[in-house]
Amino acid sequence: MERHGGKILSDQLEKLGVKRVFSVPGESFLAALDGLYESGIQNVVCRQEGGAAMMAEAYGKMTGEAGVCFVTRGPGACNASAGVHVAMQDSTPMVLFVGQIDNRQTDRETFQEVDYRAMFGGLAKWVAQVDDTERLPEYIARAFRVAKSGKPGPVVLALPENMLSARADVPDFSGQVSHGAGRVGPDVLSALMASERPMIVIGGSQWSAAANKGVAKLAEVTGAPVVTSFRRQDYMDNRHTHFAGDLNVGVNPKLAARMREADCLLLIGTRFGDIETQGYTLVDPADPKKAVLHIHADADEIGRVYGADIGYVCRGDLAVEQLAITAATMEITPKWEAWRKAARADYEGWITPFESPGAVKQEQVIKWLSDNLGDDAVLTNGAGNYAAWLHRYFVYKQHGTQLAPTSGSMGYGFPAAISASLEYPDRDVVCLAGDGCFQMTCNELSTAVHHGAKPIVIVMDNGRYGTIRMHQEKHYPGRVSGTMLANPDWVALAKAYGGHGELVTDGVQFADAFARAKASGTVAIIACKIDEEALSTGATLSAVRKAAGG
Repeated sequence: MERHGGKILSDQLEKLGVKRVFSVPGESFLAALDGLYESGIQNVVCRQEGGAAMMAEAYGKMTGEAGVCFVTRGPGACNASAGVHVAMQDSTPMVLFVGQIDNRQTDRETFQEVDYRAMFGGLAKWVAQVDDTERLPEYIARAFRVAKSGKPGPVVLALPENMLSARADVPDFSGQVSHGAGRVGPDVLSALMASERPMIVIGGSQWSAAANKGVAKLAEVTGAPVVTSFRRQDYMDNRHTHFAGDLNVGVNPKLAARMREADCLLLIGTRFGDIETQGYTLVDPADPKKAVLHIHADADEIGRVYGADIGYVCRGDLAVEQLAITAATMEITPKWEAWRKAARADYEGWITPFESPGAVKQEQVIKWLSDNLGDDAVLTNGAGNYAAWLHRYFVYKQHGTQLAPTSGSMGYGFPAAISASLEYPDRDVVCLAGDGCFQMTCNELSTAVHHGAKPIVIVMDNGRYGTIRMHQEKHYPGRVSGTMLANPDWVALAKAYGGHGELVTDGVQFADAFARAKASGTVAIIACKIDEEALSTGATLSAVRKAAGG
């Protein structure tokens, strides 16, 4: 049956199991919008392409399936690039469809013309342009296959408007796009058990609830302590006796010392990159002085920075399950009790609140959330010093409860929270945001109300870009330049969009404010006024300035 390209596209997406896409409409892909009209796919219409791409990326994080985003050419694609960068750095499967100019007008600097292969070449796993309507199923199936294979990531497909509107009689792609997992040998466990001071580091983008149980069993059988990579804290129940913390930007100094002291690192799923190694200072790539056992879904990542004594190509989630089963057959006796207990004690000491100044203390807010939210509540955030309180003090209980960009992208938390609320309408979804971070994508309040998403946004309002201010005070103490903010009336902003708003000026108000926000049944903002002295989880503004000689 002859169909226009937009219908071929939507039919192929349905066949691949796509149930929701995120978009900002454009005249360059009208035929695709028409194809979606009678499909069973929900089109979440967003207010800016950056927010749409971040929502799609968050969907990929939550489900393991490729998040799908549609944007228009030129400015639309440029705006969406922020979400593509997140997907690339976070190894998240995602497919971005970009409406393109009529391909018969290429190289004439046609209105909004961009060469997307050049533009996205370093930002995506694969970039292509579909110039033949009959090849749409082939390109789309390949896009999803590439997005999910090896180390997952974003794929960009440019869709010329004349190609989408043209008609063709072509069957849908009928092949499978899944991939094998690979196997992990017992020599990994033999090498681990031969060590004296091991650490298991888990991370990457491929994980599951079963993997949470698998890594717990692996830790118990071997006796080794486990830490998570940056913003993968929900990969193991943080309450488990073998959990020893996470390798984030503001890492526990005692954990950093322990990583240096370790004589064996079992890396499962993680690339073990810049953040986890504190700028490659915890482990020297040229001379690690410890055994490195690396399991990763992408062969190119094994040995890319750190030479691996043993390496296996396998998804991280499946690897821990295999290792736990293998360990049970090897009659392994748990070791390293003192080492493991000390690592756990370091973690418990780290999450004991360090009091910050002001009437609203972020450590108390985060502890309240940790103690009172359900185990399945989803926490999202973008970037900023406010996030350090969340990472340090929130105790994650199960997989699928942390949505945060390892790319360090500001503005991510709120679009991610909308996506999470649409995916899990019966779960609490809480976005923690700084005042600067939230204002980058707060226009998506309209999207939340439009589509019935009801996340609760907790804005830490300190009137500045906190992270940059911290570095500014360290290097140029007292010389405040370009880091102050003029903020809106948060309560009025929430109400203007049809949401619920609360202002918290004293910590004792927070619990009741949260209860009212949750009861509102709509998107809500709780603005917490933070003392300007509360610069980081372990230092005040005055102390940092004094130490810098200001």
